[in-house]
Amino acid sequence: MRSLFLVWRYMAAHRGKSAILVVCIALTAYLPLTVHALLREFERDWTRRAASTPLVAGAKGSRFDLALHALYFRAQPPGTILERDIDDLRAQGLGTVIPLHSRYTAQKTPVVGTTLDYFGFRGLDIADGDGLAMLGDCVVGARAARDLEIGPGDRILTDPENVFDVSGTQPLHLRVVGVLAESGTADDSAIFVDIKTAWVVAGIGHGHMDLRSEEADDAVLRREENRIVANAALENHIEIGAENVASFHFHGERGDMPVTAAIVVPPDGKAAAILRGRYQSRESVVQVLVPREVVGEMLALLLRARAILDANVLLVAGSTVLFLILVIALSLRLRKAELEIMFHLGCARLTVARLVALELLFVLMGGLAVASVLVAATVRLAPILLGGSVVP
Repeated sequence: MRSLFLVWRYMAAHRGKSAILVVCIALTAYLPLTVHALLREFERDWTRRAASTPLVAGAKGSRFDLALHALYFRAQPPGTILERDIDDLRAQGLGTVIPLHSRYTAQKTPVVGTTLDYFGFRGLDIADGDGLAMLGDCVVGARAARDLEIGPGDRILTDPENVFDVSGTQPLHLRVVGVLAESGTADDSAIFVDIKTAWVVAGIGHGHMDLRSEEADDAVLRREENRIVANAALENHIEIGAENVASFHFHGERGDMPVTAAIVVPPDGKAAAILRGRYQSRESVVQVLVPREVVGEMLALLLRARAILDANVLLVAGSTVLFLILVIALSLRLRKAELEIMFHLGCARLTVARLVALELLFVLMGGLAVASVLVAATVRLAPILLGGSVVP
């Protein structure tokens, strides 16, 4: 106890030196501890999301892009498949097929076209408002609703694909009908619409005034027996409501409509293996992959990068230890007169060594305590600092 008291009084009398040593230890420990904590959260979120998604189907190409697109709606898919490919997957009778169309955004937030099966599969519930009921409706993830400050009854305009292309698809006003309960996943940062609404956003479907009405005379180029040809004055509706929803239609066959990815939920492992085998053994534009395996490969790459970072941290830690040894050596030299007085008073050399060791222990404990607080705060604030969850 006396040794502890002496060390405490000495450190209190030399606050500046003690504070500098504590900060050096804290900063040295902060980086590796934070990286390991964030990577642990990152790995846990990725693994949980991937493990909850049995199979993903999409265009052949980069497996990584397809998995990230289907799981997080962030990466661009390697290509698009068609609705007839989805019908072919369903015809296999080996599981539920949930199509996805996510190529557009609204205020930089992904707009995901899907079916009602997706909400049941992900366990998503409506926290405020209602679910999808009509063309043009959308439900918003909890985090997206907070960031965009929107809720049931509001409107949100989709982003144009190319602001310099005046002939491109027109933005569409989406009607917010509900907000999803927070799930802690990528679904919190997305806007969900019916897949037909996504096709309208893509410009494949549109609505306009009835060309047979008198109001449309200025937009009619010529009238034929079974056909009416419109001119450039014909304007498409940019908002879908009860008064004009009947005018919306699609050009082309349903089987030709694009789908960027699909989630396949087989009833068991055997059905999953059969489905994968069928699409691996034949010439097809569709690939079926297991997200857990793809994510495992990506995490393996991250672990390699972490090993390099850990090696660098060891070098920094080593330099910090050398710095501490230098500071202690200089401190002992400056305290030479003080130590000689302690010897004359009968203090043993072992006691002096114990005092120095206790001082170093206090500095290490203080530095690690500060580093732990900083790491905990960083992990807690990571979703805010990164604009979302730890995952992309």
